[in-house]
Amino acid sequence: MIDKPITREELISVIEGKGATYRVPSLFHFWVFPDEFGDRKQQVDNILDMYPMDAQIIKLNMPEIFNAPKDDPEYRWVNYDDPNPGENVGLDEKVAIKDWDVFDDIIRDFPNPEYVGLIPECPPQDGRYRMSVVWNCFYERHWKLRGMTNALMDFYIYPDRVHQLYEKLTNFYCRVMERAKDELNIDGFFISDDIGTQNAPFFPEQIFIDFLKPYYKRVIEKAHSLGMHFWLHSCGNIEMYLPHFIEIDLDVIHPIQKHTMDEKWINDKYGKDICIWAGFDVQQIIPWGTPEEVREEVRYLIDTYYKKEGRLILTAGNGVNGDCKVESLKALLDETLVYGSSKN
Repeated sequence: MIDKPITREELISVIEGKGATYRVPSLFHFWVFPDEFGDRKQQVDNILDMYPMDAQIIKLNMPEIFNAPKDDPEYRWVNYDDPNPGENVGLDEKVAIKDWDVFDDIIRDFPNPEYVGLIPECPPQDGRYRMSVVWNCFYERHWKLRGMTNALMDFYIYPDRVHQLYEKLTNFYCRVMERAKDELNIDGFFISDDIGTQNAPFFPEQIFIDFLKPYYKRVIEKAHSLGMHFWLHSCGNIEMYLPHFIEIDLDVIHPIQKHTMDEKWINDKYGKDICIWAGFDVQQIIPWGTPEEVREEVRYLIDTYYKKEGRLILTAGNGVNGDCKVESLKALLDETLVYGSSKN
């Protein structure tokens, strides 16, 4: 390995705005999927092994929608099997809960956060920051149960049911965080919730204020009460929601997606109040850029977001897959290490 990972204490300092470390922290490994590179997988693995990953990532075993583990047949989001297995529809139109009338039964059989398999075998601590990973928070979980079209209409037609679902999810996540802290000694809780599109937020500000902000406030407060940071991934343009997330003390936001928001504007306005887990562009530069263009963009991101007090971590904006040149991946990691070490 070219350089050692930064320590847990150093990353905490960066997240909390208490001071940058000797280089910009790098968490690219989290978003690189070597299996997607086909016969180049070994090359990708070798490159990743050369560069530090500045956190220890532990994925929690969350429920699936219809399928339950053999040792707990009730550990799933709905209490029935898929009524349309093999249905040929888009992911956003797969509907698990077609009628809210069945939701009272689902709530009674809601997955138990005490399920022993939720927590994976605990890896040994190695001096790095430890982050647990959960996918799909409130809106993402909502639309994966109801389908995208239904979910967007639910805010207006079935508001009580939405609150009922989000309340159950909040209680579930809070207990998951308690277990992650007790059983894994987690420093940060990562969760995803795509609430922005390429051009604008998914819904009006008042919908966010009424339906999402109160529940986010509770899970963030819970994380803080346990001595953990709360990390959120949200694709798309979420500028409208950022002041609200800052108000309720969200610690880390990812990715400030390129081509959806103005990075300089976002950093100037919000960069001192929240840690930006800046996401490298995977829509255009990764698939079509040259290795030198990759390096130029790394320098641009660091120059844009870097602050002496910290508040900057660098990673990919989303999954780095088989459309990435191996040379570009190496340039991405190398320039982050080299240029990220030149700021102090």
